[in-house]
Amino acid sequence: MTDRPVYLVDGARTPFLKARGKPGPFTPVDLAVQCGRPLLTRQPFARDAFDLVILGCVNVIADEMNPARVAALRLGMGAAMAAFTVQINCGSGMQSIDTAYRYIREGGHDLILAGGTEALSHAPLVLRQEAVEWYAQMATAKGALDTASKLTGLRPDFFKPVLGLERGLTDPITDLNMGQTAEILAHRFGIIREQADAYAVESHRRLVRAQDESWLTGEVMSAYDRDGTHYDHDDGVRRDSDMDALGKLKPVFEKPHGKVTAGNASQITDGASWVIVASEQAVEKHGLSPIARIVDSEWSALDPSIMGLGPVLCSTAITRRQGLSRDDVDLWELNEAFAAQVLACLAAWEDEAFCKQVLGLDSAFGQIDRDRLNVDGGAVSLGHPVGTSGNRIVLHLANAMKRKGAVRGIATECIGGGQGGAMLLEAVA
Repeated sequence: MTDRPVYLVDGARTPFLKARGKPGPFTPVDLAVQCGRPLLTRQPFARDAFDLVILGCVNVIADEMNPARVAALRLGMGAAMAAFTVQINCGSGMQSIDTAYRYIREGGHDLILAGGTEALSHAPLVLRQEAVEWYAQMATAKGALDTASKLTGLRPDFFKPVLGLERGLTDPITDLNMGQTAEILAHRFGIIREQADAYAVESHRRLVRAQDESWLTGEVMSAYDRDGTHYDHDDGVRRDSDMDALGKLKPVFEKPHGKVTAGNASQITDGASWVIVASEQAVEKHGLSPIARIVDSEWSALDPSIMGLGPVLCSTAITRRQGLSRDDVDLWELNEAFAAQVLACLAAWEDEAFCKQVLGLDSAFGQIDRDRLNVDGGAVSLGHPVGTSGNRIVLHLANAMKRKGAVRGIATECIGGGQGGAMLLEAVA
């Protein structure tokens, strides 16, 4: 097997738009196209020069089956462009990069467009199972008497649909929703409400600073809806976020004493992100300037009830395989599914017993400097479009490394269902 260098050469994303109780202005493919067009336009090669398009998406809508292919065609990449969609819940956007990385590393491809997209505001409404069965009976009724007989089974709640997103964020094995798994971690590692709220305030402050300093310019592409409305920034950020305001919010999942609230959890959001992954040959052929090299990746699995610890397992596995210490990693992007979940991961790395028993280390991994972690905010302040976030954190890590002159960085996320994904990037000399 060959082991060729693989580079991340460019990328772009849409603004992340907070869901506001109704379908947003963009479908998943709309979002992918909105940031894909300017990204491809600024490249020195034709759109059909890519070997493949891979797109992560969890909530695929019925009108856009295989959104990767639909997006590729709408982006003008040609009828001959192969494209497929990947789904691993919160890791889908990173899975697209990882698949591209492995294809290129092994020599079969040279240039791949890898992305993630999600329009959680377009999550479908679904019927209850009892209602589905009643409609099926009505559809197979034979004659007026049979139809009248089956009509007696109609109940008022058959006309009350369930939000598909709510069911999708509940683990079918443990019957716990994602917020409840964060509460379990908060209890296990002694995370208190004030700590979670303080983390959330800092996430918003960091994103505000990044916006004000124009550090996201070139990464965030403006989007325009069909009415001409312009979207140019992540609109979930709360510039006035403070401890007093967050302290007034009630727990969502474990009342009355839970730690997770709407203010210290990731926001339900729409957004898309793409990166261009290339071989050394493609870099030389097209005169590209890589922003980072993809060095390694890892996927881990664990009990779904503690899925939020996934980043600890996969990130530690990478550092051990690469012979790196904690201090060798200059920047970390750990997706902020919940503030308490991020804090639990940090606590787990400092817990000697956990590191010995679960990670197989000789001692605690140690404390990760908060100045190296999510330096420009994260999903608590800008949102978590599930199929996109893994792509965004890799793209932003590469850009932040370049801006700060960092040598190495790890992007990692927890994944609903009890998994975790991580990717190691290195600066390009």
